Amino acid sequence: MQKMKLKTFVSIALLSSLAYVLMLIKIPTPFSNFLTVDFSDIPALVAAVLFGPMAAIIVEVIKNLLDYFTWGSESGIPIGHLANILSGIFFVLPTYFVYRHNKTKKGMTIGLIVGTVSLAILMSILNYFVILPAYLALMHFELPKAYVISAVLPFNIVKGLAVTILFMLLFIRLQKWLEKNTLVK
Repeated sequence: MQKMKLKTFVSIALLSSLAYVLMLIKIPTPFSNFLTVDFSDIPALVAAVLFGPMAAIIVEVIKNLLDYFTWGSESGIPIGHLANILSGIFFVLPTYFVYRHNKTKKGMTIGLIVGTVSLAILMSILNYFVILPAYLALMHFELPKAYVISAVLPFNIVKGLAVTILFMLLFIRLQKWLEKNTLVK
């Protein structure tokens, strides 16, 4: 039992470190100069499949803490990091719960699509009411209200689809290993 806990702890730490490194590789988008796509949710997806949803949340939190303590935040307050944690959770958890009930490639594909829709809708709502108003107040600049529809929504759809495609390419090769090594039954 003690060996299993240590293995889980070390695995989550490694996945968090990998997520942080992947977070550093940012792909710019035409939607905005501060909305960039990264693939740091992939290790959180692996953590969810192997160890359950709490492990995925821990990976999301640790990668953002590492990034915040390393690079800081433009506003001084980690609003973007909190948004990244929430976007990861909104993407990974629905994916996990759908896959948990249908542990096939089709189940994972459906889960990732549900995760992408969840990410896009929930982050648009959160950006409209909380995140963008906080950024605008702290950074003293203005954006039109339509920014959420014209930039945030399409960005989250593109990000979700990009992560979905890359993760499915990995998942197809790792599915048997993931099923064999999962601690969540």
